[in-house]
Order: sequence, then C-alpha cells, then structure tokens
Amino acid sequence: MVPPQTKKRPTVFFDRDGVLNEDTGYPHQPSQIVWIDGSIEAVKYLNDAGYLVLVITNQAGVAQGYFDEPTVNSLHAWFNQHLANWGAHIDAFYYCPHHPNAAVERYRLVCSCRKPAPGLLLQAIAEWPVDLKRSILIGDKESDLAAAAAVNIKGVHFKSGNLFSFVKQNVSQVS
Repeated sequence: MVPPQTKKRPTVFFDRDGVLNEDTGYPHQPSQIVWIDGSIEAVKYLNDAGYLVLVITNQAGVAQGYFDEPTVNSLHAWFNQHLANWGAHIDAFYYCPHHPNAAVERYRLVCSCRKPAPGLLLQAIAEWPVDLKRSILIGDKESDLAAAAAVNIKGVHFKSGNLFSFVKQNVSQVS
C-alpha cells in the first residue's frame, strides 16, 4: 500500500539478491532463500529508525522463463511474512522482469527499469515520500550504484559480511 505524499522520509533502497539474501542463481521460492547475515536485523533497525525500506531488483529469471511474475510477487509477499516474525517489513518491492537477451519474447527489450537504468528508482520516488538527500541505495553490483547515481542518491557497495553492521556504519552517514 502506497501512503499519501506526506513528510519526506529518509529511505534505504536495497538490491535483493546478494544483499538481503544470497544470490544462489535465480532464487524464486522461499526454500531457496538464504538470508544474508544481519539482513533481518538491518531491516528492523531501519524500520524502527523511521526509514522507508524499498527493494529495487532486476529479476531476469522472468525474462529467461525460469519463473513468472506471480512467482516473484508471491516470494516478495513471503519476504514480508517472514520479516513480520521479527517485527520488520519492507515497504515496497520494485522489480524489472526484462532483459535484452530474454528467452521469453515479450520480456526481450531494453527498458528504463532494468538497472543500471533508473526507472525503478524513479517509480519508487514518485510513489513514496523519499527524502533524496537522506537516502541511500545498497547494492552488490556496479549496475545498482549506477542507478543510484542517475537519481543523485548515494550508492554504497555491499560486498559481503554482516548487513546489519554495514547498514549501521553507512546509514549514519546520511541521516
């Protein structure tokens, strides 16, 4: 549910695979999700601190025919069901199902939503009261950071380790 445009809030945009959960090669079922150490705690910490938490993710598995869009949406609903066990939540998920070399023809295109293009970020910024100056994107690929730069949001590269510790170190620099 998208809130009415209210007071601007700091926001943390997360890439999904490789940041919140391990990138195990097109994970699309709850049984395939292995949470990154500290990721659940990081989301709760941000929720408790008043940040919006939004996920911005390329999902080329749809374009390659490995799974469909309802499967992506079901997995994202499961993410929030799982996070609720710890009193945490992700405010919204945004994903791109396209790929220029897609096996599924209707998804074979160069679009404005596939990172490094900023389309998903622009959509989220239009729909949520994001304070751009106090927001960051945490991603594990250069394409994530390029999308953040395209909309003047600080991008930080998460390589590995405990996401909660990483968030505490990097988020304090923008608040």
